[in-house]
Amino acid sequence: AGLRTAKYHLPEWHRRNASVCYEAYTAGEQAERGRAEAKHLVKHAAASAQRAQGYSKATLGQRLQDIHFWRVELQKEIMELDAETNLLAAQKLRLERALDATEVPYSVVIDNLECRERRQPPDLVIDEVEKQLMKEADLIRDIRDLLKRTIIQAATQIRSNRIQKENCELDWSDKVETYNIDDKCIGYCTDSTNVQYHPSSVKFEENASTPKSWAQFSHDNISRAEQEKLASVQLRSLISNIIHDASEDLRMQRAAVNEAFDSHCRELDDAKLRLENHLQQILKDIGDEEANIVNLKKAIRDKEAFLKVAHTRLYDRSSRPNVELCRDEPQFRLVNEVEELTVFLEALKRKLMESEQNLKNLEETRMKLEKEIAVKANSIFIDRQKCMGYRVRYPVDLEVASYK
Repeated sequence: AGLRTAKYHLPEWHRRNASVCYEAYTAGEQAERGRAEAKHLVKHAAASAQRAQGYSKATLGQRLQDIHFWRVELQKEIMELDAETNLLAAQKLRLERALDATEVPYSVVIDNLECRERRQPPDLVIDEVEKQLMKEADLIRDIRDLLKRTIIQAATQIRSNRIQKENCELDWSDKVETYNIDDKCIGYCTDSTNVQYHPSSVKFEENASTPKSWAQFSHDNISRAEQEKLASVQLRSLISNIIHDASEDLRMQRAAVNEAFDSHCRELDDAKLRLENHLQQILKDIGDEEANIVNLKKAIRDKEAFLKVAHTRLYDRSSRPNVELCRDEPQFRLVNEVEELTVFLEALKRKLMESEQNLKNLEETRMKLEKEIAVKANSIFIDRQKCMGYRVRYPVDLEVASYK
């Protein structure tokens, strides 16, 4: 058309005008439709933004309620666990005082045992008094060990209580901080001056928890705190029972030891004649054992001579030349002979050592018996004056001492 030199025809002119008018009408309609759509979009976007913000605010409000609930529960658990820890610490102090109170009974028992160790043989025997004293010493040691273990257990439980209390406090602190953050967030609006774009905050953090795991975390903390609190309560009850039972056991054992002392002192006068008879038998046994040792030594010397012969035969036969160095029947017999003699020699030597030890024991027993016959009065003095006189210092009630 731009290259045309001829004039347009009238129909073409009309069509041209109609086309321009149509295009203008179409553009107007499209613009009007666009404005209507834009107006609708603005209205819809505003309503949607208001709804989204309102929903977010409502969820934040619900979240604040959830946080407040767990914060209150955690705070309650922290206070109860702290109070229980203080009660357990008081019981631990009772254990420590009870442990200190066992030192005097233990020193009395050890002194009794040491005094009775100074008895001259053969009064130095494990009699009923000795058994009861050993039983009393073992009982006190067991009680002391039990108290020490329970103190350690109480200290461990206190530490567990405090660790769990710290965990709850950390969780509670996080809840407080989170509550303040969400409370701050719920106050934001479009008129706030401290809002701005943070595109990077839209994505979820990889280590973020879920609502279920979030609630489970606090629930687990409270559950563990309840378990520790229950264990602490049970341990406090156990401590009271331990102190009570230990006090009763000590009282009963003290009475048993005193009764054994009384009975033994009455038996000492009758023991001298029996000891003299034992002395005569020991002297006979010493003679028999000495003869037995002489026989054993002679038997060892005899067997060593046989062993030398067998070793010499084996040594000489090892010099046989070439094929003559044969594992023949004499060789096997000689080896068996050496093994048998070696076994017998070892058995005889062991028996000799055992007999020498028996002889030594008999000699020691003889010395003790000879000395004991002359020192019965000394034994009575040790049991009645030294031991029973010292037992007056024995404390009466361990349970009462645990409160002092």
